[in-house]
Amino acid sequence: MSLATVHSRALDGLAAAPVTVEVHLANGLPSFTVVGLADTEVKEARERVRAALANSGLGFPANKRITVNLAPADLPKEGGRFDLPMALGLLAANGQIDMARLARFECAGELSLAGELRPVRGALAMALALRQAGTGRELLLPEDSAAEAALVDGLVVRQARHLLDVVAALQPEGEALPGAAALPRDAAHGLPDLADIKGQAAPKRALEIAAAGGHSLLMVGPPGTGKSMLAQRLPGLLPPLDDEAALESAAVLSLAGQFDIARWGQRPVRSPHHSASSVALVGGGSPPRPGEISLAQHGVLFLDELPLRRGYSCLSLSPSDYSAITKAHIARRASSQPYTVGRRLSGGAMAKVLLMGCRCERCMHEWVPREKDKDPTVCPSCKSPYWDKPRRGAAAAQVPPPTAASSQPRTIRAEARGRAK
Repeated sequence: MSLATVHSRALDGLAAAPVTVEVHLANGLPSFTVVGLADTEVKEARERVRAALANSGLGFPANKRITVNLAPADLPKEGGRFDLPMALGLLAANGQIDMARLARFECAGELSLAGELRPVRGALAMALALRQAGTGRELLLPEDSAAEAALVDGLVVRQARHLLDVVAALQPEGEALPGAAALPRDAAHGLPDLADIKGQAAPKRALEIAAAGGHSLLMVGPPGTGKSMLAQRLPGLLPPLDDEAALESAAVLSLAGQFDIARWGQRPVRSPHHSASSVALVGGGSPPRPGEISLAQHGVLFLDELPLRRGYSCLSLSPSDYSAITKAHIARRASSQPYTVGRRLSGGAMAKVLLMGCRCERCMHEWVPREKDKDPTVCPSCKSPYWDKPRRGAAAAQVPPPTAASSQPRTIRAEARGRAK
């Protein structure tokens, strides 16, 4: 048979989409082509597969025109997870393994040049997606990844250490690969206890209310008063995760390669740096990866130094988006110092989301914008329109010129000129 089909899965954001690896052998000039919106890591699999087959003593069709299609063609594919499906497709198309046995599996794994199988990212998410699809196929993964995927009940997971083990099991009379044993799922203990904090009766009561009702919490105070220490003890007040919630949280962490069985059943605590971008918070990129909000699924998202965060990062956490953060308790902290008005947040969003003190960059007047203000983007003292186009004519004469100590940066002035045009 010159055409073989192998089933696998690609990571697409928070999902594991099915991918069909089609391998075709044809006469013509020898070549090895990979099509189907494959990333650089996937295209480099040609050399890994060639070396792994040669070093394992398996035949490689060097005199054939090899075409590998990763369907669907509009889904981006990345990583080395398609090394094993490509190698098995080549062997099946060349008649070295049984195609009927291969059709019963969904496989993923990275190959070394010696033919050893290396773990892949997102094994737990692949297992959950396969169980939800209900195809009845078994999952074939490297040994380290198979132990992670075996945490999903109701699914048969096979493990292998070397490519030769897989080839021997896919022969017409071959023995089945050993099943993967699930890692011990004992919930870890020893979470930080609220009893470690002396005093602070009011913040402790606020934590208890936030944990009981699933509310967000805004802690304001000078450095050293224990805001971070309080936020780290919030997971200890929350009820333990059930198996389904623990699997969902672990699957998201597995997509980012941060799953640790030692923290099974614990609610994750994410504390991104204040300079984190909106992509790091809400996810995205190319290929898309889960952000800190997704990684805090069923846990706590602690945003330290909230006034120092970039404006578009805070806008991505507007109240209208809280519905997308299912069962994630958000602990937010803001400094007691006034916030300096700049080009970071739009005025309306700042008044609705932050609701904290502001300071004018021109006259140094301090005020707190409220939702009832007609125009919270204008300083109530000098009427400086920081968010509108620069005033002209008589209106410009009413605005005092900025002092040398509080003049706007050159980049801000250039942005203002660009908007005025």
